[in-house]
Amino acid sequence: MGLRTEDSRKLWMMLPIFYFSGIAESLNYTAFMALFNLRFGVQFLPYIYIVEAAIMPLEGWLLAKLANRLPKAKMMTTLYLIMIGLLFLNGAVLLGFKLGGVDYRFYYPILFLTSNFVVRQLTLLLWSTAFDLCPTQQAKRLMPMFIASTTTGGITAGLIAHQLGKLLGTEAVYAMAPVLMVFGFIFFRKALMRYLVPLTLKEDKRLKTQSVPLAQEEKPQAAGYYAKQMLRNPFLLCAVALMTLMPAVYFMMEYQYFTAAEFKFPQEGDLTSFYGLITAIQFTVCLLFQTVSTRLMNWLGASNILLGITILFFGGFGLTALFMNQELGLVMVSGSYAIFYILLYYIAEPCYQLFFKMMPISKRDGYRYFAQGVAASGGILIGSLLSMLHSFGLLQLSPLAWLGVVVAAILVVVAWFGRNLYIRELVKSVQSLHGDLSEIASSFIGGIRSSKALSAILGYLKHPNDYVRELALEIIGKAKDSAFLPHLISMIGEESSRIRIAVLRAMNLQGAGIQELVQVASFLEDEDPEVRAECVKLISKASHLKSQSHFFIRVKLLDSHPKVVHEGVKALYALESEESYPACDEAIIKMLDTGGEWAVYGCHTVADLKLDTYAAWVVSLLDEKRPAVKVAAAHCIGKLQHVEAIPILLGMVPKADQELRKVILQALVDMGQGALPTLREHSHHSNPFIWNAVVSTLAELLEDGQLRTMLVDLCVERLQASTQERALPAALEELGLQGLAELAKERCGELHRALIDGAWAVMAKLVDERIIMTLREAIQDESEELRENGLEVLAEGLGDRKLAYALLDQFKLKDTDAGAVELQPFELLQEAASWADNWLKDIAIYALSALERDDMKEERKFLTMLDKVIFLKQVSLFADLSVDELGLIAGIATEEVHEDLTYLLRRGEANTAMYLIIEGHVELSNETGVGETATIGVLGAKQAVGETTALDGSPSSVTAQAIFDEVRVLSLQGESLSRLVRLYPEIGIGMLHASSARVRLLENMLLKMS
Repeated sequence: MGLRTEDSRKLWMMLPIFYFSGIAESLNYTAFMALFNLRFGVQFLPYIYIVEAAIMPLEGWLLAKLANRLPKAKMMTTLYLIMIGLLFLNGAVLLGFKLGGVDYRFYYPILFLTSNFVVRQLTLLLWSTAFDLCPTQQAKRLMPMFIASTTTGGITAGLIAHQLGKLLGTEAVYAMAPVLMVFGFIFFRKALMRYLVPLTLKEDKRLKTQSVPLAQEEKPQAAGYYAKQMLRNPFLLCAVALMTLMPAVYFMMEYQYFTAAEFKFPQEGDLTSFYGLITAIQFTVCLLFQTVSTRLMNWLGASNILLGITILFFGGFGLTALFMNQELGLVMVSGSYAIFYILLYYIAEPCYQLFFKMMPISKRDGYRYFAQGVAASGGILIGSLLSMLHSFGLLQLSPLAWLGVVVAAILVVVAWFGRNLYIRELVKSVQSLHGDLSEIASSFIGGIRSSKALSAILGYLKHPNDYVRELALEIIGKAKDSAFLPHLISMIGEESSRIRIAVLRAMNLQGAGIQELVQVASFLEDEDPEVRAECVKLISKASHLKSQSHFFIRVKLLDSHPKVVHEGVKALYALESEESYPACDEAIIKMLDTGGEWAVYGCHTVADLKLDTYAAWVVSLLDEKRPAVKVAAAHCIGKLQHVEAIPILLGMVPKADQELRKVILQALVDMGQGALPTLREHSHHSNPFIWNAVVSTLAELLEDGQLRTMLVDLCVERLQASTQERALPAALEELGLQGLAELAKERCGELHRALIDGAWAVMAKLVDERIIMTLREAIQDESEELRENGLEVLAEGLGDRKLAYALLDQFKLKDTDAGAVELQPFELLQEAASWADNWLKDIAIYALSALERDDMKEERKFLTMLDKVIFLKQVSLFADLSVDELGLIAGIATEEVHEDLTYLLRRGEANTAMYLIIEGHVELSNETGVGETATIGVLGAKQAVGETTALDGSPSSVTAQAIFDEVRVLSLQGESLSRLVRLYPEIGIGMLHASSARVRLLENMLLKMS
């Protein structure tokens, strides 16, 4: 079924909720309908639906009010308990009537309204719970299981009602519903406490502390706005008409079903038994349909599904009208009702959501709720008013069925027009929603070839808007129809490279001739390497013209861009051109040997083709100076599952930057089960960062049972082990080395966080990654109340009680003193000089050397690596980086000394470096409009100059000159600086602030001069 470990845990906790609630909902519905129809009168069903339509807006308003006043988990629990209470109260009244031998006819409308409220809200509550507790991708995997559980509950309820209705009466059937809801509530509450409460900690705090309503950033549009917009939009009008008429037809059929069944079974027990039988059959069909529904949706698409549903509605009413007055009348109307129910509530309702996907996201919910409100009330009213023609005695059931046929025919016409209007609306929305529209189009149109829809798309290939053309090409590409190839070949001369790439992606060369292949191959000489690479990928798919494709592709092994060569090698392997394998080997060797970007693509080629023979060469690239090559090599080693390189990868972790660490972790995971023995050997590694990488990888690879037996105790043991490292900052402070103490404290915090992160990685696999992420944010929040709430969730034994308590102890120790230093400060420094962590060891050695010399600065002309780290930590741009990250920057920073009056930057000249001032002063100046030079400002120690132009090598807008005396600086080259900004966005933000301050200085200077 494609389920994962975390899916299974959640599934077994939530399946009973859906199962017991499914039984309770169906028993409730079956019983109250039988009681109302026989004891009050089925002819009054349209009236009660009209009353219900009037009550529904008030119901929604009250529930919205309740949701705004209660935390989410409490709101959901309260609503569930309210529904149980209503069912218990009604059950007690009904049993009282039966035991007392009394009856009160006008109680049954109240029974209908309250019981139908439970049916309606219980369904919404269950599905909202499922979506709230499951991330989007997990919800996609688990929803079929939840639906199957609910439908199985419906089958069970039908069988119970069929037997119990005859034996004990309808009251007993109704009374069983709240009992079963109580069983569901036990699992419901447990699931909320485990999965939802941690996710809503911040929202719960807001509700508790909120004394006045929060000011809304954007006022919601009034209902009149959406009404006007919908009246102007034919597509939305069709959508609302479809959403209104479909339930109207359903309610007409429901009235036919209940009326015919009451006429056939005048005895209450027999009627309840019949309802139960139909319910069992109905949900059995629904369960069977779920096995093919996903594939059917992907094949047909939502538009064709909705059209098909309307045709089935038309056919169902037609059969009902034809056989209503015959022996098969009840069979036809019961079967049609059962099918209508499944199609409306389990198929059509999800398809409706695609109507609103094209609306701007800020207004999407407004359109959705307004349309659904109009459709819900309108559908009930139309169905009820038409059914009242029979209640008033104006029409018999058979003519009423023919009227249903007419309404269903109108429904088919509306669905057909809505389907054809969809493409036009899709294109209209393209500019604001381009990123999502191809998937929306695929979901709506489906995988089948709709020649009319796709022919209409061809008209948009010449649209002036590139986004529209790109979307049209994506939709054509999804059809995989070679009939469009001539139209696409005609677009070879497009100016935009993005469109040329989209054209290639839309092409299907299956069945193409040699002449067409030659025309497509003209893209191989395109000036843009991305286009050439895409053309190589396309030609490789023309397997029926293997020799010709091989000829065109082999030439591209000599291309000037590594990406084209990369695609060329992959294409020749895809075509199984064995005669070209030696040439491919030469191309791969050239890429790996050239280095830089070529080596990066070489690693990708080896990884994609799983060429194990190059494993040793790729491992050697881990020593490359260029970070991008290291990243590509680590990724490749993971894809090759070269487990012999695991110790090397783990050894790189402590000194790796964020990107490389992430890739190494993924590489270890990619190695799969074969990596487990080696990882187990390193599971007690003394370095916290290596231990973190090992534990995080094992958490990904091990099954649930192995997680608990192997990793939980390992994490608890490591967290509880006392370390002397935390005493080092206090010892340094006592010796008066404040700068080193701060650096040591930062490093100790990093080591501790690495251990905590490893434990959280295990916990995430025992619970849910979203929950752990939210819980970690709450525990680190500035609000003391929110932190306490997060710790309280941890104290409940989340995931695993032992691990939760070990983490809890760590967070409680965080706010306490690190403890007294057992050794004397100088003795501790001597011991620290031999510790495993390189940074703490260097800090200790540095401190000992400082204590041995009176004036360390005079004896050391240039900064050591640790000097640079201490200095960088004091520069605002780098203040938030870790010690390891500061070490990476220090490693690429060059110390320079510039004499007095030396120019670091000149206005109008290209600049390729950023300078961080260690000592001295730098004057910033600019030329005025009259040719004079004016000072903008003077920069001193720990300030930066040239940070903006260094990123792109652009000409400097100011002149920077050393003044008063020599200036010592750290120089960072532009290429290295660009990578830093990409990896650490906070550096870019700091540079932006510095640049803004510089602009303000310039503005002030100009104002003074004017």
